[in-house]
Amino acid sequence: MNWTIAQLERNTDDGVVVAHWRASDVDGDHSGSSYGTVGFTPDATADGYTAYADITEAQVIGWVKADVDADAVEASIAAQIAESKEPAIAVGVPWAA
Repeated sequence: MNWTIAQLERNTDDGVVVAHWRASDVDGDHSGSSYGTVGFTPDATADGYTAYADITEAQVIGWVKADVDADAVEASIAAQIAESKEPAIAVGVPWAA
């Protein structure tokens, strides 16, 4: 499973307010993904506050996973891949083979 941060929105005076994230996985020719946003309320006086210039992608991914149901996101992506491998719905017509 691959989690990435696509974009950050921030207040120029106190830090990140929104993280745009993507989670994805690939199994051979089959893939699944999920995209979302998480909002934050920065507090420059809080213990552990990290200045914008010092934030890492891994740190923001940790914030995102702490805010979303990461297990459910990953399960949804796994279900997308499973559905891609064995679709429940097929398209076509029986007379055009």
